[in-house]
Amino acid sequence: MNHPLRNEEGRPDSPQVLSSAFVVILAGVSAALHIGKLPPALPVLREALGITLLQSGFLLSMVQLAGMTLGLAVGLTADGIGLRRSLLTGLLVLFGAGALGGWAQDASSLIALRALEGFGFLLVSMPAPGLVRQLVPPHRLSAMLGIWGAYMPLGTAVALLLGPLVILISSWQTWWWGTAALSLAMAVWVWRVVPSDPQRRALAKPLTGVMASTRTGWPGRLRQTLVSPGPWLVALSFAVYSGQWLAVIGFLPSIYAQAGVAGGSSAVLTALAAAVNIVGNLASGRFLQRGVAAQRLLYTGFCVMALGTLLAFATWPLAGGAGLPAGIRYAAILLFSAVGGMIPGTLFSLAVRLAPDERTVSTTVGWMQQWSALGQFAGPPLVAWVASGAGGWHWTWLVTGACSVLGLMLARQVGRQLDASVAGINVPCVTPR
Repeated sequence: MNHPLRNEEGRPDSPQVLSSAFVVILAGVSAALHIGKLPPALPVLREALGITLLQSGFLLSMVQLAGMTLGLAVGLTADGIGLRRSLLTGLLVLFGAGALGGWAQDASSLIALRALEGFGFLLVSMPAPGLVRQLVPPHRLSAMLGIWGAYMPLGTAVALLLGPLVILISSWQTWWWGTAALSLAMAVWVWRVVPSDPQRRALAKPLTGVMASTRTGWPGRLRQTLVSPGPWLVALSFAVYSGQWLAVIGFLPSIYAQAGVAGGSSAVLTALAAAVNIVGNLASGRFLQRGVAAQRLLYTGFCVMALGTLLAFATWPLAGGAGLPAGIRYAAILLFSAVGGMIPGTLFSLAVRLAPDERTVSTTVGWMQQWSALGQFAGPPLVAWVASGAGGWHWTWLVTGACSVLGLMLARQVGRQLDASVAGINVPCVTPR
C-alpha cells in the first residue's frame, strides 16, 4: 500500500504537502490578526468600556508578556504533545478567548482574555516552522520558511487596514467575533488538511535523514536547547531585530500625529510600512534557496536598518539642523522595514537548521520567540525614553543603530556556527548537509 502522502514512485506528493504547508502559514496569519486587532480598536474601547491609558498599555503589552515568560515552555509543550495538536489547540484557544472578549464589560476581563490570546498565539506560532519543515521537500524549505516569516507583518497589516473599517461599519465586538470565527475556521481546515504527526514523521525521515532525538522527555530537550550555541544565536538576533522594528513602526502614528498628518493617512502609511516587511521575508527565502549565505542576508538586513533610521530620524547640518524632506524620510522607513524583513525570514530558517535535533525544533523556536518578545517589550520604552530626554525623535537612530551593531556581531557568530556545523565540529543541523 502506498504511503498516504506519497505517489506510486514513493516520492513526496508535492502539491498535497505544499498545500498543507500553506495552510499552516495561513493559520499563523490568522493568529497574528489577534495580535494586531487591538490598536485599531483602542479609541473605541476607551470610550465603550472606560479603559484608561494605563490599562490600554497593559492590553498592548499582555501578549508580549506571555511570550517573554512562556515562549520556551510552550515550545517544549509543542514538541512533547505533537506539532499538529499544539497548532489546533492554539487556534481553539484563540477562538474561545476572542469570542468571550466580544462580551467583555470591563477592562479587567479584556486584559485577562488578552493574556489567554497570547497563550493561544504561542501555541500556534511555536510548532509552525517544525510543521513546515516536515511537510515540504528539502529543496523548498528555505523558500517556505521565508514565506512563514511574513506571517506576523501580514497579519498586522491586514488588521491595521481592516479593523477600522469593520469597527466603523459595525462595532468592536463584531471585529472581535470575526477574528475568533476565522481562527475556528482555520482549526477545521488544519484538522482536515494537515497530516497527523505519525504520517508526517513517516514522510519526513526518508526525505531529510534526520536522526530522531533519544531524549524524548522535556528535561532532555530543554538541556539540549540551552547548551547549544545555535538556539542562543538566533534568539538574541531576533531580539535585537524585533525590538527596533516594533519601536519604529509602533511609534509612527505618534510621530505622524505630532507632524500634523491626518489620522486616516497615518493609518495607511503605518500599515504600508508594516506590510513591506513581507517583501524581505519572501526575498530571504528565495536568496537562501539560491545559495546565498544566511550570514550575508543578516549583514545586509542589519546594515540597511541602521541606515534607514539614520536617514529617517537624524538631523543634518546641511539641512539647517533639521531632518531630511518628509518623502525621503518615509522612503527610508520603507527601506528599513522591507530589507530588515530578510532578518526574520533568515532566522526562522536558521532556527530549523541550528536546532540540536528533530525533537527540539519547536523548543528552539520557542526560545527565539521568548527573546523576540523581550526585544519588543524593551525596545519601544527605550526609544520613548531617549525621545523624551532629547525632546524629539532625532536620536532614535542611536538606539536602533546600537541594536544593528549587536545584530552584526551575532551574525558573525552565526556564520562561524554554520561553518562548524557543516564541518561536523559542533551540533548537527536538522537539514541535510
